[in-house]
Amino acid sequence: MKMAPVVKRLAETAGVESRVCVTAQHRQMLDQVLDLFNIQPNYDLNLMRDNQSLAELSAAIFTHLDPVLADFQPDWVLAQGDTTTVAITSLLTYFRRIKFGHVEAGLRTHDKWAPFPEEINRRVAGVTADFHFAPTEWSKQNLLREGVDEAIIKVTGNTVIDALQFVAQQDEPGEVKDLLETLGIINNKERKTEPPRLILVTAHRRENFGAPMEEICRALIELANPGNVEIVYPVHLNPNVQEPVNRLLRGIKHITLLPPLDYLPLVYLMKRAELILTDSGGIQEEAPAFGIPTLVLRDVTERPEGVKAGTLKLVGTESRRIVAEAKRLLSDKGAYAEMSQAANPYGDGHAAEKIVRALLSSQNAFM
Repeated sequence: MKMAPVVKRLAETAGVESRVCVTAQHRQMLDQVLDLFNIQPNYDLNLMRDNQSLAELSAAIFTHLDPVLADFQPDWVLAQGDTTTVAITSLLTYFRRIKFGHVEAGLRTHDKWAPFPEEINRRVAGVTADFHFAPTEWSKQNLLREGVDEAIIKVTGNTVIDALQFVAQQDEPGEVKDLLETLGIINNKERKTEPPRLILVTAHRRENFGAPMEEICRALIELANPGNVEIVYPVHLNPNVQEPVNRLLRGIKHITLLPPLDYLPLVYLMKRAELILTDSGGIQEEAPAFGIPTLVLRDVTERPEGVKAGTLKLVGTESRRIVAEAKRLLSDKGAYAEMSQAANPYGDGHAAEKIVRALLSSQNAFM
């Protein structure tokens, strides 16, 4: 999704031949994004397998992506973020002496286990990259401290804001309206009480598997108890998420478990939410664009700009703290306003344009 604006901008740029390759590391999430942005991949490696290990995925990317590079022989390869796909792609471009541009470069927690394996993936990409497209000044400074030449760093803003602005212009999906009506959040004229407040939850990261995920679930049960909120949780398909969430939360009043959502309905649920609880990296950038206070279910984040700006707050995974911070925001109008009115530090919606312009104007772009 974050690469979609870059793909579209390259396709519109005269003198550039660009092709799209997807590994399909996350098949279900990928296809709906391709449809939403009307992108047809030139190469679809279709490497998604149930419950595959990181070693198995890495090996598959190595063996299936290398022939693509041999076939197309590009001058540049661009990849975004910190997935296993990005790390292996960066190594393959290095092996073949192809220039590599890292989109969303420079994010760091400086803890190799949090998030796992993303922190090491993005460090690997940072070592091999020939151009670093940093979303913020903070991420640029991380790269400079690691010895990266300032001449090959460009602060662009985050492409997620480009994508978000495009998606937010689409019509609200009927499934979101139906859900909100069912929960009594909209069109509740027959109710004599105030409509419940919507809390959107996403939690799926590997470092939260096991006990941390169970702590998050216990916090949601406590938050749902007063009955003045409705909690909506689209549940990731990973069995390490499905099992504890369904065991602890299925059938609890005022908690609605959904299958993973396409990006369009997820954006509209974010817009409608009163509060967001998440361990997702992308939502930490997206929610502030809508002025929605966001509690981050992690101990560290590679997006401290949002914490510093006041749009995000790190609360970890201990249930007592999650509940306390959520209830404070829902009951303290001043605290809520302070977070909801903070400025979004993640860009102006022109990141893709800046990335393509910087790439094409770089001194040794095609030498």
